[in-house]
Amino acid sequence: IGSTGLVGKELIIQLIESVNFQKIISLSRRTTGIKHPKLEEHLVNFDNIEKWKTYIKGDVLFSSMGTTIKDAKSKEKQYLVDFTYQYNVAKTAAENGVSRYVLVSSAGASPKSFSFYMKTKGKLEEEVQKLSFDAIHILRPVQLEGEREKKRWTEQIGVKFMKAVNQVELLRTFRPISGKEVAKAMLRASENPNSTILKLHG
Repeated sequence: IGSTGLVGKELIIQLIESVNFQKIISLSRRTTGIKHPKLEEHLVNFDNIEKWKTYIKGDVLFSSMGTTIKDAKSKEKQYLVDFTYQYNVAKTAAENGVSRYVLVSSAGASPKSFSFYMKTKGKLEEEVQKLSFDAIHILRPVQLEGEREKKRWTEQIGVKFMKAVNQVELLRTFRPISGKEVAKAMLRASENPNSTILKLHG
């Protein structure tokens, strides 16, 4: 899930290229625009999981879904995307026998955070770790860089600022990371039989 975003779309491409994956099931609200024999794409309403929960099957669930308050328009709608939808899919995947789960969270995620976004991400991390997967991998990337379908101007300014800062050897652990590199990390994590929490930066 989350296959139309910056990380998710890159992940689909890498999954198609990988010899370790024979079939990819994508659940999204709109099409990725990618056509390939390995890819089975389902356009779904995430509010009606009963209609499509049988599609949530396989060996690994990859979740890179996420939104911003600007796109969601309210905290309630952002919470739906950043917690409710993702948790419901993860819970169903565990119930359907999916053994491994790879989640893209965020640097700074914590259920105790004063930031609504970080608190929501942290709560999701906390709750999915209670599910019955054999291995759960949580990736916490810093600011992402790359071409998005929707331009996020504040994010682009932030990326340029952090790049400038890091050119003078400061705050190296906050270097922006590309969606391509995060997708690579997701694939690597999926091969690990032991649960992990990984911090990612450029």
